[in-house]
Amino acid sequence: MSKLGEIPTYQCQYVNDADGVWDGIPSVGLVDVVTGGDVREETRVKACWDDRFLYMRFECVDTYVVSQYTNRKDPLWEQDVVEMFIDEEGKCRRYMELVVSPNGVLCDLMIDHDNENEPDRFKIGSEWEVQGFERTIEADGDRRTYTFKLPFSNFSQAPEAGTQWRINFFRIDDEPDGTRHFQAWSPTGAINYHISERFGKLVFSGRCR
Repeated sequence: MSKLGEIPTYQCQYVNDADGVWDGIPSVGLVDVVTGGDVREETRVKACWDDRFLYMRFECVDTYVVSQYTNRKDPLWEQDVVEMFIDEEGKCRRYMELVVSPNGVLCDLMIDHDNENEPDRFKIGSEWEVQGFERTIEADGDRRTYTFKLPFSNFSQAPEAGTQWRINFFRIDDEPDGTRHFQAWSPTGAINYHISERFGKLVFSGRCR
């Protein structure tokens, strides 16, 4: 039986400039999306913010890469990816899905969740596109680091200290024999990332004085 535990919370620190601060930002580990157990290749995620941007960073052990898609809106989740699902309203019914491949290809979708009990029924906003989203991917041996910069102009309003969003971080990791591993910050209990009521909580912390 899966042991999903409580919905996790991440305290997102305010920074003056994300460059050079990542070593001091707390990280969380991704776990098996179904069981909440250990994963084959480690993934650590960090986040911080300033007045204009949400910064996110995935630090991955990655010994084998499958990444052949080249176009925005391609079904990147059929191969290796990292993903961010961000729900500004916190109602678990409408959220931004940002999927990035090891080659830096982006698939960006706005999801309207019709029915939690029928998770295949979504209205996918294929015409919607995130604006000003920046990504940097660095590979060093068996490690791959994704760094993202997401402008708050994509949301109804910029957060303040104490603002809380619902969010989940995911990774899909393929093996050479075709075995697929599904990771999550907040496990959902199924190989299904769209169980939005299991999204974690991102709390924007105030400025450090």
